[in-house]
Amino acid sequence: MVADRPSTGLVVGRFCPPHLGHSHLIDRAAEQVDQLVVFVNTRDGEVVPGELRAGWLAELHPEVTVVEVRHDLDTDFGDEALWARWIALFRERWPLAGDGPAVVFSSDPYAAELARRLGAACIVVDADRVAVPISATRVREQPADHLDFLAPPVRTWVEATWLAR
Repeated sequence: MVADRPSTGLVVGRFCPPHLGHSHLIDRAAEQVDQLVVFVNTRDGEVVPGELRAGWLAELHPEVTVVEVRHDLDTDFGDEALWARWIALFRERWPLAGDGPAVVFSSDPYAAELARRLGAACIVVDADRVAVPISATRVREQPADHLDFLAPPVRTWVEATWLAR
C-alpha cells in the first residue's frame, strides 16, 4: 500500500476482444491503486465467449483481479431502473472488502456517471485513444487490419477463428 492513493479501483468493459488499448487502460489504472478489479461484462451469444476474454485478461494482467460478470441487462443510460440493476449487479460481484471501488477508470464517457452512482471518483485514461489508437469495434469490423493491436493469445485466437473462415 502506498500512502495518499486510493486503495481500490475498477475497470468495466466488454473487452470484445481485448486489445492493447485495454491493456494500456488496465496498466495505467493498476499503477494508481493498491488493488484493481476488472469486470468483464458478458452475455450469451457474443462473438468472443466471456470466459475466454476474462481468461486472457487474467493471463495478461496477473496483478489485477478479473471477474467475469454474466448478465442479461441492456445498456440505456437514460433508464433509471436499468442503472439501479447495473449498480446492484456490480456491488453484488465486487470481490474485495467494502461495497465498491474508490475509483472507476475508463476511456468511455459513461464512466463519470457510473463512478458517481458507485460513490467513487472517476479517472479518464486516454479518452481520445491517442496512446493506443484502437477500439474493439474496429477489431471486430476489420480484424486482419488490426492484428498488431492484439496480445499474442488474442491474436492467435482471432487468426484461427475469425480469419480462418
